[in-house]
Formats: sequence, C-alpha cells, structure tokens
Amino acid sequence: MGFVFQQFIDEVPIYACLNCQAHITRKASVISRTFQGRLGRAYLTESVVNEKLGKNEDRLLMTGLHTVRDLHCRCCNTLLGWKYIRAFDKAQRYKEGRYVLEQDANSADIDGDFAPKP
Repeated sequence: MGFVFQQFIDEVPIYACLNCQAHITRKASVISRTFQGRLGRAYLTESVVNEKLGKNEDRLLMTGLHTVRDLHCRCCNTLLGWKYIRAFDKAQRYKEGRYVLEQDANSADIDGDFAPKP
C-alpha cells in the first residue's frame, strides 16, 4: 500500500481534518464563509493541501450547474467538501479551481498550539 505523504502548514491558524487532524488550509486562504454545503455552512477557499479528489461530476447546486470533484482527506479519506472544476454560468466562474470545505462536519479549527478547539 505504501506511505501517505502528508503536507504540513507552518502558519497558524489553520483548518484541519476533523477525523485525523491532517492540515487542510490556512484560515487566510478562505475567500468566503457564507457558502452552503450539503451538511450546512461551508467555506470557499482558494487552496488546500492533503487533498484527494474524486471524479468529475456535473452537480446542480444552489447557484446552478457546476462540474465538481469531491474533496477527500488524503490521509484518512474523509469527505471534506468539493472542488469547482467548471461553472456553466458566467457569473459563477470565479469559483472555478477553488474548494468548498464543509464547516461543521469535517474541519477542525486549529490555533497556534496545534490542538483542536472544542
């Protein structure tokens, strides 16, 4: 099976996988905290680390039809959100190449002591 290469973010605060604490993104990378995910509130972010992407899938979301790929934690395979590949509506194209992280279900908020907040 082999080893899983894990990247670490040496800047805090960050968001991490709730299941295994693998680093996912810097809080400074979050573009919007007002997105709606499948499970509730979500964040739009410009970059992530330790990601594993699913296959392209056309999905009808609240803002129209998009091609997306499910975003999983590379270390434990937990579903974290999705990546926008293509937006069919020109007004939504700013999302292309960006990620949505489900806030409550899959991302732990980690501050400078690198321990999850309750």
